[in-house]
Amino acid sequence: MLTAISPIDGRYFAKTKSLADYFSEYALIKYRVFIEVEYLKAMAPVIDLPDTALVKLDTICSNFNLSDAETIKETERVTNHDVKAVEYFVKDKLKKLNLEQYSEFVHFGLTSQDINNTAVPLSLKEALDNEYYPELESVISKLKEMAEQYNGIPMLARTHGQPASPTSVGKEIEVFIERLEDQLTLLKNLPIKAKFGGATGNFNAHKISYPDLDWIAFGNTFVDSLGLVRSQKTTQIAHYDHLAAIFDTCSRINTILIDLARDIWTYISQEYFTQKVIATEVGSSAMPHKVNPIDFENAEGNLGIANALNRHFSQKLPISRLQRDLTDSTVLRNIGIPFAHSSIAFKSLLKGLGKISLNENQLSGDLSKNWAVVAEAIQNILRREGVEKPYEKLKGLTRGNETITQQTIVSFINNLEVDDKVKEELLQITPHNYIGYF
Repeated sequence: MLTAISPIDGRYFAKTKSLADYFSEYALIKYRVFIEVEYLKAMAPVIDLPDTALVKLDTICSNFNLSDAETIKETERVTNHDVKAVEYFVKDKLKKLNLEQYSEFVHFGLTSQDINNTAVPLSLKEALDNEYYPELESVISKLKEMAEQYNGIPMLARTHGQPASPTSVGKEIEVFIERLEDQLTLLKNLPIKAKFGGATGNFNAHKISYPDLDWIAFGNTFVDSLGLVRSQKTTQIAHYDHLAAIFDTCSRINTILIDLARDIWTYISQEYFTQKVIATEVGSSAMPHKVNPIDFENAEGNLGIANALNRHFSQKLPISRLQRDLTDSTVLRNIGIPFAHSSIAFKSLLKGLGKISLNENQLSGDLSKNWAVVAEAIQNILRREGVEKPYEKLKGLTRGNETITQQTIVSFINNLEVDDKVKEELLQITPHNYIGYF
């Protein structure tokens, strides 16, 4: 691991190794073999493949191992074609299973992209279901736990970095929950599509060989059986617009999480949150006192790397010269990388959020030092009461005045020409209770 070029396979390997089941070279080969075998099984009614043969075919996938993948790679070194090497592997397995008479129906009528553009979406779907969604939902669950814990606790809001009308800690966290859940819903509702239609998408070879069969219906049924959606009109390759939408949505999710990481980082710098001190850890090689918000910084960095790749994929994959060029295959081999960096970030966020505690004394003290923020409340009540130019009155009192205290506000209210009942109402307003519904 110390010699790995990528930190995914080095420093962070323990955090990302589960993704190898979906995005490694071994995984890609395994998914390709699975698609070839499932296609041959789907052809059973056409080629009179008996049920006993179907059981045998299942063993090719259930017993598939690293040695099998290495065998395929050895063949690829001869063929210089990765999918053809998979085809030869499956045919060889049929011979060993005494099913050699069906070997020419392996990859029948297909092009490589019928395999690749089905295998890759399937691996992506299963990675989302088994890895990405659970990890992201863990982050959301942690935020919900914090939002409930800090519900109604007043906090000075800041707009343009300056003191603004107070809010509550719980509500500020709920903002991120809503944003993430909205995008997660969009992501889960995006179809994961596959291309399956022969050399240039028209089922040419299928139709000429078996003209009486409805191959479009066959392709739809086959792809649907894999939990995917078949694109109806394609070139040799998938048009990848659906994958672009997935990568774009993942990018938006990461952008929201970058926003979260930066906000929490800032709250820590303002001492609104304190960090758990772990005795054995070192915050700085020079300054013994340091406890740095490194988990949020780590998350931000990894999310940024993931987004750079996600955006490249969404912009590049839908573009291909005429029927196809090879750039799509080159790019698709890298789609696991942004998921790995996102996974590292999710874990860092969870770790960081688990190490912070709310510093209510600091929150309260900051509110007490910023009585000017009740000016909004006062001027709106005065508007309600028909007082002339209340905004301007409060602006003159507070804008640029750094010495606004509770007494300043009390004196202003007591000198107003309004009913005593209104004055009493105004005097009840403080930076600690002026937080609206949240």
